[in-house]
Amino acid sequence: MDLSEFRQEYTGRGLHREDLEADPIRQFEAWFQQAIELGLHEPNAMSLATVDASGQPLLRTVLLKGFDTRGFVFYTNYESRKARHMAENPQVSLLFPWIALERQVIVQGRVEKCTAEETANYFHSRPRESQLGAWVSHQSEVIDSRQVLTEKLAELTARFGGGEIPVPPFWGGYRVVPQTIEFWQGGPARLHDRFLYQRQAESWSIDRLSP
Repeated sequence: MDLSEFRQEYTGRGLHREDLEADPIRQFEAWFQQAIELGLHEPNAMSLATVDASGQPLLRTVLLKGFDTRGFVFYTNYESRKARHMAENPQVSLLFPWIALERQVIVQGRVEKCTAEETANYFHSRPRESQLGAWVSHQSEVIDSRQVLTEKLAELTARFGGGEIPVPPFWGGYRVVPQTIEFWQGGPARLHDRFLYQRQAESWSIDRLSP
């Protein structure tokens, strides 16, 4: 299939240096709020890139579950393939592909585990079915069929009954502590606006990048 003529011209709402927040987390919050207000589907969906011990990268979509000046938080199985990668190499990258808004945000940084308290607070805020699902799945492992999962779910539903479901010892949160954050805004004639924040000792530098 030839896609050489398959292109979309960007409308060019523009992004100007004087309009940027000094703190990239505040800039991200402003864009994230706009994405919500404009009805973007799952604006907290982000691509997480990891690299294994051999140098092979892998990309998958996870959901952002919180962010503040400390970084960007998501939750997963500690025995999953992504967790194994992050144990081998804690340097990761995040991508928020807000294509409908002609925007994307790229975060590069180092990942660290959230505290047990943070994990417990989030886990118990989830729907009961999601809590059970965290127990059911040995993420990334080969299984014979979907029936393995449904049978395990039934077993765990009976085991926990109507009581509180404990946090699985193999499940929890990660925080990506950013070192760089890039904001990209599509522009006409492919002259996109790109601004790169880089962490300094006590502040952030901001540079415009060529598209």
